[in-house]
Amino acid sequence: MAPVLRTFAETGERLKYSILFKKLDILIIRSFIGPFIVTFFVSLFVLVMQFFWLYMDELIGKGLSVWMIAQLLFYMSTTLVPLALPLSVLLASIMTFGDMGENFELVAIKASGISLLRFMRPMMVFIFFVSLLAFFFSNNFIPVANLKALSLLYDVRNSKPTLNIKPDQFNSDIQNFSIRVGSKDPDGHTIRDILIYDHSDLNGNNKVIVAKEGEMIPSADKLSLIFRLRDGWRYEEGFDHGVHDMSQVRMHFDKWDKVFDLSAFRFTRTDEGMFKHAYQMMNLKQLGEAMDSLTRSKNRIPATTAGYMAPYISLTNGKSEDKRLKSALAGNKISHPATFDSTLVELIPPGKRPQVYVSAENNLRNFKSLLGNSTIERKFQTDNFARFAIEWHRKFTLSFACILLFLVGAPLGAIIRKGGLGMPLVIAIVFFVTFHILNITGEKLAKSSSFTPWAGMWMSTFLLLPLAFWMLAAARNDAAIFTKEWYTRVWRRTKTILGVRGA
Repeated sequence: MAPVLRTFAETGERLKYSILFKKLDILIIRSFIGPFIVTFFVSLFVLVMQFFWLYMDELIGKGLSVWMIAQLLFYMSTTLVPLALPLSVLLASIMTFGDMGENFELVAIKASGISLLRFMRPMMVFIFFVSLLAFFFSNNFIPVANLKALSLLYDVRNSKPTLNIKPDQFNSDIQNFSIRVGSKDPDGHTIRDILIYDHSDLNGNNKVIVAKEGEMIPSADKLSLIFRLRDGWRYEEGFDHGVHDMSQVRMHFDKWDKVFDLSAFRFTRTDEGMFKHAYQMMNLKQLGEAMDSLTRSKNRIPATTAGYMAPYISLTNGKSEDKRLKSALAGNKISHPATFDSTLVELIPPGKRPQVYVSAENNLRNFKSLLGNSTIERKFQTDNFARFAIEWHRKFTLSFACILLFLVGAPLGAIIRKGGLGMPLVIAIVFFVTFHILNITGEKLAKSSSFTPWAGMWMSTFLLLPLAFWMLAAARNDAAIFTKEWYTRVWRRTKTILGVRGA
């Protein structure tokens, strides 16, 4: 009977701990999800606003609709997810564990026999699924968003600003015309003292229009602007072929409509197919195919170069006259290598030597040019391959960055034991800026061929991963790294080692 009761007791104890762990796991995940969502959208909003302020001058004044600007911001916000997601994981993990440490929840959990690694397990599983989702998003959505965002941004940046004619200023926004108005009435349409230079025939200021007043009337389709001028003169100068002299024509009008074409100011979309072959617009499969194509193209360069250079290496091209020259050289007994040049020249008839010299010089110049072009082509292919390889590795570094920064943030929050947006925010920004700088540095080193693409893109991970493991060990041992007492002890030990006395 006793063994049976003991078995039931052990089973009940295991069931109790199993239920406790499930409740604890759910509590931890709920505590993390809230700060994670909030910090993600806050980080994304800050990054989008940074983009908006960066390109504000190119967006304002071009007559873009609110819907067009909203589209651009939406697509750009999608491309900024790779920056916002790791930052939100780092900040949320520091806030979650810091808040639990500040409220002594971590102490209570450790006192119940639950280790820090077991405590982190549910969040680690959650971050793992977030990383998988980030990889899927980076591989399938970001290339499309890059295509939409960069093509739209290209059209916005190349579109002309809206026509804005100001008093007492010449305006040349309309092609081949320079317009000045002396004043504008408050209604915004009536203009006075009008001067228009017509440069449409590219002969200078040979056509001038002057009017006392008029009106600016846009057409119904907004593709034309009508200047309804009153009481003015038209002056035209031209070359009179009959008398071989300049002629001038002056015409007065009481009322005349001058129509300006505004189709160039209309916002038009460029075909997105022009941008789809860029490496930013490709997924893993497309990047792999592009890299294979670049590798085959780069490997063909030596054989192609050899084929181009073969006609200039006459002793190996198999022509009959070159075979005779080769056999003559082989049969000539040369006593010393220093006499090779003079012996070779002596084989050439004196009358043909200048021609041979010029031909040899031209061949050497062409030979050098071919080698230079081949070198440039190989460098171009290598740099292009590096860009595609960097983008290929970026698909994975985004996912692993979420795991890495969680491994940094979770133990860091347990160490500092501060919740909220004070100390955790400062520390998170410092670590993220460090990670971002290392990431950009590695990418630039890879693009400059100083590092291989995989080494450059994974450099930040290799450097910060040991730091993450060190922080995990410090958090398990309850190290008080970020407390005032810890710095005081370090300072006292430093003074003792250096033999410094006093405070």
